[in-house]
Amino acid sequence: MWVTSSCTAALTPTSVALGNFDGLHLGHRQVVQPILNRSPEQNSATILASGPNLRSNAGRDENLESEPPATCYNDSAAPPDRAGSSHNFEDLIGPRADGNSFSGRDSDGVDRLYGTVVTFDPHPQEFFTGQQKKLLTPLAEKVELLEAMGVEQLVLLPFDRELAALTASEFVEEILVRQLKASRISVGVDFRFGRGRAGTAVDLQLIASGYGIDVALVPLHNCGEGDRISSSAIREGLASGDLTRANQLLGRPYSLVGTVVGGQRLGRTIGFPTANIELPPEKFLPRFGVYAVRVSVKHGGEKMKDGSSSYQQENPKSLIPGPASNLSFVNGVMNVGCRPTVEGLQPTVEVHLLDWSGDLYGQTLSASLVEFLRPEQKFASLDALKTQIQADCDIARSVLTAKV
Repeated sequence: MWVTSSCTAALTPTSVALGNFDGLHLGHRQVVQPILNRSPEQNSATILASGPNLRSNAGRDENLESEPPATCYNDSAAPPDRAGSSHNFEDLIGPRADGNSFSGRDSDGVDRLYGTVVTFDPHPQEFFTGQQKKLLTPLAEKVELLEAMGVEQLVLLPFDRELAALTASEFVEEILVRQLKASRISVGVDFRFGRGRAGTAVDLQLIASGYGIDVALVPLHNCGEGDRISSSAIREGLASGDLTRANQLLGRPYSLVGTVVGGQRLGRTIGFPTANIELPPEKFLPRFGVYAVRVSVKHGGEKMKDGSSSYQQENPKSLIPGPASNLSFVNGVMNVGCRPTVEGLQPTVEVHLLDWSGDLYGQTLSASLVEFLRPEQKFASLDALKTQIQADCDIARSVLTAKV
């Protein structure tokens, strides 16, 4: 997937899904689906697989949360050239896994549209408040999830005073029409844009129609017992320890992804060695406490980056570990919090892998949260803590075995 923070480096013409997409939950996926270069049968299958219990909620008009921007690896700020040039996209990263070309023309020689997600960096809320917004999906996770969906390009619009000052009409003309050459746009019905958030999704549809651009307005959706799918609802579920609700709205288990770094090694001294996971600072943490988790090692894949972008994080390619992984999916017990028993001051994320041992330093782990076991608490002694950890492990084994 091509990732850039410069519209001039974008692959065009485009089919655009516009928003912040924090979490890439079931509702967000409905917005992205219309711009994917897939057959109707493939799109239908994907929609059914990702959310069979989705219910449209088109009558409501609430603000669909949107997200930040990124970049992929190339030596210059220019995008890969079109087919027929001496330097095209496939020369850099090889053919697509689905056999389709990255060329700007389809098999009939007609210009095709690049399935593109357009988002903002930083998050507009962060820009206006000056406070870092905690994200369900930091950039590297978002890149990976979008790529897995079949998105071909991510354009991260630098959200600054100049962009914020554009009126709704100016945003459409300058960004979507002139720079991205959009022929199709997909947004949630509650999308707002332009100076002062004055533009609505209907305004976008009306303005874009003047340029011959089709705009799909995707209705809001409910899930399960009527809970509206939103990033805010997912945060509420995670903050309260209600993983069932959060994971249902996400359409997948919430994951904490980071690099194993050195810690105090206290776990070893009481018989429960842990891997200390360093997360991106903007990652949203769930309720402090103990979780039953499934852990995998992530493997680096091919990366395409526009050199003008600030995106420097590695982008582990697969959500599921490859056959070379020495972990596959390993059950574990994870503690998220400040470790009050040992007078911890800063939040840490530590995972003890059940019935596994080995060296994980420097590895990137993905821990999928399956069930919240108990809140964080302070114990009178290390022996009391050890007894509780053993109980946590026993419960986690039971829970994870039942949820295979």
